Amino acid sequence: MRLNALLDMPELGLSVVAGHDDLERPIRWVVTTDLLDPGRYLSGGELVLTGLIWRRAPADSETFVRALARAGASGLGACEARSGDLPADLVDACRRHRMPLFHVPQALSFAEVTEHIVRHLSTARASDVTAVLDRHRQLVSGAGLDPVLEMIGRDLGMRCWVLTPSGRLVAGSSPLDHDTAMAMARTFLTVKRLPCSRNGYSIFPVDEQTTSRVADWFVAVEGCFTDWPEERQALAGELAAVAALERIRLDDRLSPEGRIAQELVRLVFTEGKPSDILPRLEVTGLAGAPGYVVLAAAAHGALRPAELRAVVKEILHAAVSSGAGPPQGTARALTPLAIGVVGEETIALVPSADRELAGRVRTAVHELAPGLAGGRLTVGVSGIAGVEGLRGAVEEARYARRMAEGKPEPDAVVGQDELATHVLLLASVPDDVRHMFRVRLLDPLRSYDQVHKADLVRTLEAFLQCSGSWTKCSELLHVHVNTLRYRIQRIQDLTGRDLSRLEDRVDFFLALRLQ
Repeated sequence: MRLNALLDMPELGLSVVAGHDDLERPIRWVVTTDLLDPGRYLSGGELVLTGLIWRRAPADSETFVRALARAGASGLGACEARSGDLPADLVDACRRHRMPLFHVPQALSFAEVTEHIVRHLSTARASDVTAVLDRHRQLVSGAGLDPVLEMIGRDLGMRCWVLTPSGRLVAGSSPLDHDTAMAMARTFLTVKRLPCSRNGYSIFPVDEQTTSRVADWFVAVEGCFTDWPEERQALAGELAAVAALERIRLDDRLSPEGRIAQELVRLVFTEGKPSDILPRLEVTGLAGAPGYVVLAAAAHGALRPAELRAVVKEILHAAVSSGAGPPQGTARALTPLAIGVVGEETIALVPSADRELAGRVRTAVHELAPGLAGGRLTVGVSGIAGVEGLRGAVEEARYARRMAEGKPEPDAVVGQDELATHVLLLASVPDDVRHMFRVRLLDPLRSYDQVHKADLVRTLEAFLQCSGSWTKCSELLHVHVNTLRYRIQRIQDLTGRDLSRLEDRVDFFLALRLQ
């Protein structure tokens, strides 16, 4: 209940004498006092009623009103017991301290005023409880967050929204402009302690205890939560808890589509056949795209695999949405993606022929970086590939991500434009050709290593890394140079190649890059 609601109670007959611009203040309770300094008995948010018995001289008004302002009282209702008037010094003091002042009719007792207001406050609290129950019922029926937030905004006057750290609007009681959403997201990611109030909004984390901030959602509510009564603050906390349930409900990792997306990523990663890949592209909504971009990401620090997956999803949604026209003030559907976890990396396939996507991914990652809490996120983005080149695009993205590891910044992103020429060449070769090339050169060495517990593949890598220097390579492998010569001869015998020839060295180098 707010001060301006008092003017809608004709039975009270209150009139505003000072503080017309501050009538949006909430009323938490009603207190009657005749003490000159009642501050120690106030805890904030009270409507104070007084008969001015404390007033002995005009200076007393300054003392009394200053005490109310310091204690955080919402407003003052007063009436001089004998004359029914309000002294000018009290009015002046209220104006100086921006304390809303109401004139209480002489014929109305303070007990009647208190009874009416307390009844109103009890009704509002009952409404809050009813809203909580309705919200739970709606969620159980699968209605989602939008009807819940709309109901809270309509019935309780609390405009509220649920957003992600990238500023994506999940649900809201009303539209929210893009700049405001992004400002809220920056506050959520950068503020040291939550909940907090900034620029007329209060920010509440959804799952602060168990989820990294960069992977969490947050609830934004209009107004400053420190001015709210306890019941309203509790309602905001309940709303955050319900948003956490909705986030879990929408997590697609265990859904049929999510499992198929994971299978699709693994198939591409392990060079599955096109006949196996195409049906899964259909199910995930990715079939028929003019091209595909692959993103590979890894986290070092606080992010768990499931959280990294959620962060990658937000990064790509922000990047794709920023290239899809002007931002909208209502919740936008997520971009179709196939996301899977392979080892320590999260791999995402994006249906896109946008050559600027890597730049927008870099921007999105940079905006989320403050929420990493000392951790590190490295990302690689491939060029555009067709279905037949998906395996190559995955390798390109993974190689780019490994290059990002060498950068100093905590949010390093490497795109196709930063990759070496041979990486781009290999990525453009059809998967079956890549596979046969690698098998022909390296499988004899792998088979020999498995049977004889040898180390020919590693020896070959070290030899090429040292540009064919026998001394440097033997030192790198910690073996005698004669042992190294024996191994190199064995490699040449098994493959029919000559490592003294440049073209054979190049073939081995490329085959090793295709692993």
